[in-house]
Amino acid sequence: MQYDRNKGRGSKLKHIARNPFLYAMAVPGLLFFLVFSYLPIYGITIAFKDYDFSKGITGSEWVGFKNFDYFFTSDDFWTVLRNTLVLNALFIFFTTVAAVLIALMFNEIRNKYFKRISQSLIFLPYFMSWIVVGMIVQSMFGGEEPMINAWLQNIGMEPVNWMFESKLWPAILTVIRVWQGAGYLSIIFLAAITGISEDLYEAARIDGASKLQTMFRITLPLLVPTIMIMTLLAVGRIFNGDFAMIYAIIGDNSLLYPTTDVIDTFVFRSMRQLHDFGMSSAVGLFQSVMGLIFVIIANGITRKVSKESALF
Repeated sequence: MQYDRNKGRGSKLKHIARNPFLYAMAVPGLLFFLVFSYLPIYGITIAFKDYDFSKGITGSEWVGFKNFDYFFTSDDFWTVLRNTLVLNALFIFFTTVAAVLIALMFNEIRNKYFKRISQSLIFLPYFMSWIVVGMIVQSMFGGEEPMINAWLQNIGMEPVNWMFESKLWPAILTVIRVWQGAGYLSIIFLAAITGISEDLYEAARIDGASKLQTMFRITLPLLVPTIMIMTLLAVGRIFNGDFAMIYAIIGDNSLLYPTTDVIDTFVFRSMRQLHDFGMSSAVGLFQSVMGLIFVIIANGITRKVSKESALF
């Protein structure tokens, strides 16, 4: 056994020696994850300490689970937890559906110039700052005379007080999120579609299948593993509200909190008032652990349905 291990190590070293530039390209990525993902894991201990800047992490007093009390005993706990899960579920579902439809549409476009221009335009919102998006949304829905109300009145409908109607904002935020993220996700799905063998489509055309039939019998079934993997990755962050998006659009409008206040915005407001780093670290640890549990559960369900679509 010892001989086999040494032989395995020797073959790996020889492979590295033969491909030094290939392995060198991986070094920046490995350093990135080491510095920003693995080394900061030690900071988890702040969640169990009364953190003091002057004493540092090691010198701060150990308080156990006390930092978790503020969040779990808060009157807003169930509200922000529900909002986080509901909004993220809406974002994941509708963004995925829209991205798949866009990818299928692009796959059928044959004019390469129109295809490139369309892809660029639909991908553009992904690069827009949420601050800019927030300003656009505020100009459309906020102020004394919102732009949307002017459009509604032009078609004979009654104006709406958008900034007072919290029940409308889950749908509004979902539309904004789909507009911003569906283009990016569609590129991933389109790349998966282009990897499908052309022989399958040729055989389907010989058998007399229409474009719609090839889409539902070939493209979509072979796209399912990619869809499931992207969904599982998104589920891992289902307890993390999109702080940049929510705060840039909603801000400190307490009238909309019943349906838009998520864990991240709640913690941010609490931090401004209490300056308690231990509490914010405790909430971050809770989000990470629950995200891991959800991924394991979702992956287990996926494995029972289709082993090829599971992450592990």
